[in-house]
Amino acid sequence: MTHPFTVAVLGPGGTGGLLAALLSRAGHRVVCVARDDTAAALRRTGITVRSPQFGEFTAPVEADTELRGPVDACLITVKHTALDAALTRVPPAALGDALVVPLLNGVEHPALLRARYRPDRVAPAVIRVESTRLAPGVIEHGSPFTELDLAGDAVPRARLDALAAHLRAAGTTVRVAGDETAALWAKMTFLAPFALLTTRYGRPLGEVRTHHRKELEALVAETAAVSRACGGPADPAGAMARYDAFPPGARSSMQRDAEAGRPLELDAVGGALLRAAGRHGVAVPVTARLVRELRGAGH
Repeated sequence: MTHPFTVAVLGPGGTGGLLAALLSRAGHRVVCVARDDTAAALRRTGITVRSPQFGEFTAPVEADTELRGPVDACLITVKHTALDAALTRVPPAALGDALVVPLLNGVEHPALLRARYRPDRVAPAVIRVESTRLAPGVIEHGSPFTELDLAGDAVPRARLDALAAHLRAAGTTVRVAGDETAALWAKMTFLAPFALLTTRYGRPLGEVRTHHRKELEALVAETAAVSRACGGPADPAGAMARYDAFPPGARSSMQRDAEAGRPLELDAVGGALLRAAGRHGVAVPVTARLVRELRGAGH
């Protein structure tokens, strides 16, 4: 008898909790790795999802404060600000041959994970979803879509395809990307201007694209230039069209973190962009000013 496909989820918050519940509902074994209080709550109640795409349902999961046995894949869905502390819950020896699938913002985390785990098992992914943890084990999924790009230049393609098939069968839209750099920078070039401007001005995207349009256009041009220098895609006109098509009330996760007084992923987004620009000699004066102003405001 073959063993069930087993997935660990490190950080079962808005994104991780949604994927954990979907995979469990599809019949897979799911082990959530979290802090004591969250793990205890998940063992008691499972994960309840409220979603326009998937309906309302509750799925049982296993939960622990540390990964203690083998899994097929480990989804890393914590915020970048919590990454170092969270990784202590996933010892390399326990992980073994499993895929490591970070769904984090930014472009620098794959190198960090490859230094800790098997480099040819780190499969960076990008997710497009709006999903919020209301309480431990209670997830509100707001977007009518859940889309993933799964990459990993050194990972055996069969392993990526198998994970993609399980995620698709659970209800998500998944594409296996041929180029890890392109996948990560495609997300970064959209996220960075959106996150930096909505957080800096404390305004939703509709107001930013109207009242701060020149800055938005400048940021889009800068991020596209850095992406191009790093081997990623560059489509400033397409990026502006996407911003204009977005709901006017859209707020970035960085903005929501700022409003809630939580640590910001400023270094993982703005800092990483500045470091990449510096390595390639790309001038990014608007990005540099916004990062400086956000840091000056105590972020």
